[in-house]
Amino acid sequence: MKIIILAGGGGTRLFPLSRTCFPKQFMKLGNEQSLLAQTVIRFMPVAKVADMVIVTNQEYIHHVRAELAACGAMGAHILLEPVGRNTAPAIALAARYCIDELGAGEDEVMFVTPSDHIIRQNDLFIKSVRQAEEMAQQDHIVTFGIKSNKPEIGYGYIEAGEACGYGFAVKSFKEKPSQEVAEEYVAAGRYYWNSGMFAVTMGQIMRELRTYQPEIYQLASTNYEDALAQFKNMPNISIDYAVAEKSDKVVTIPLLAYWNDIGSWDAIYDVLDKDQNGNAVKGDCIPIDCTNTLMLGRSRLIAGIGLEDLLVVETDDVIVVAKKGESQKVKDLVNELKEQGRREADEHTTLYRPWGSVTVLGGGPGYKMKQVRVNPGQGLSLQMHYHRTEHWIVTGGTAQVTLGDEVKMVHENESVFIPMSTKHRLENPGRIPLEIIEVQNGKYLEEDDIVRFD
Repeated sequence: MKIIILAGGGGTRLFPLSRTCFPKQFMKLGNEQSLLAQTVIRFMPVAKVADMVIVTNQEYIHHVRAELAACGAMGAHILLEPVGRNTAPAIALAARYCIDELGAGEDEVMFVTPSDHIIRQNDLFIKSVRQAEEMAQQDHIVTFGIKSNKPEIGYGYIEAGEACGYGFAVKSFKEKPSQEVAEEYVAAGRYYWNSGMFAVTMGQIMRELRTYQPEIYQLASTNYEDALAQFKNMPNISIDYAVAEKSDKVVTIPLLAYWNDIGSWDAIYDVLDKDQNGNAVKGDCIPIDCTNTLMLGRSRLIAGIGLEDLLVVETDDVIVVAKKGESQKVKDLVNELKEQGRREADEHTTLYRPWGSVTVLGGGPGYKMKQVRVNPGQGLSLQMHYHRTEHWIVTGGTAQVTLGDEVKMVHENESVFIPMSTKHRLENPGRIPLEIIEVQNGKYLEEDDIVRFD
């Protein structure tokens, strides 16, 4: 069985922690490992790391590599989408990759999963995965349904029909409902939340695409290299719309393990530990006479007095305060920020690069301060600026600095000045991270004032 982990999404429903440049699959929520790393580890009992394929994009590849290294899974395959085309084309490309590059047969099962869910009781989960594999080998498309124990308007629903194997034939898929309709679904007792996970054989998914999405099938039916080259021409459509809602081969297995797609701050509140007053508190936070409130702090003290049923989330550049039950509207906030052209919609103050990270510490007219971290053995490009000088102060590690024709070593508590229009490069030749404070001065300090030479 091949495990296909979808990790290319840039969702922002957990803004301000999750943003386009750093979506939630790379976040660590009450755990030392990211959600992506937890997903990889979750499947290790049923699949070798070499049978896992992480589907992502070029912008996230350094995040994916770092998380695979952190969980001991560097042998997993990374499949890069040239452009975003939703889940149906991504799954078609992954199937083609497994067949052509990994030698998968048409009867081998692919288990497709998002990378950003929380699942507990892993023994029950693995039992369900094995059941799904068995039913998929009988030419079913097997989905996991989550019993709807409360009316939830943030999920799509699966309507279960007649019993079939370990689960039920799927009668229909339902869009995210209104509150009233969600309450009807719960009362009816035959509706399940759509988890977004499913299992199907390589051959069956290609046959279903041929029947219901001939355009995707045509572009993905030749070989992997051609499918990759033509990927940009595939329609932008989810696997639910493309196949699942049309096929008569879909069944659902009720997943007994705990599942939460943490698609909102209300969902985050549900999974976190709480004090005797129902408060979920993380970071430097002090709740006084607060009840049933989430307080999540990152960079400063958060003090709450008399709060009830509120969600308070802080980063070093944004604070979001919302009533519980209203956090689905965070996406409206992000859309408003994008319409205003606000940087906060997409970027944190810390941006991650293949060589390390950069954090903006502050700035004003004519100056900007950053903290730059360069990983061992890594370096920046040889570059030049027309409109600014830079002053580097080494606060940790040792820097190798190219300045014009000179190469010099700069140690902790030492500094170097970079004049305008001077070629320069920063590298870390050591075995520990290099950390510097960079002070920029000039009339123009934007990132497009970079001339790269290599």
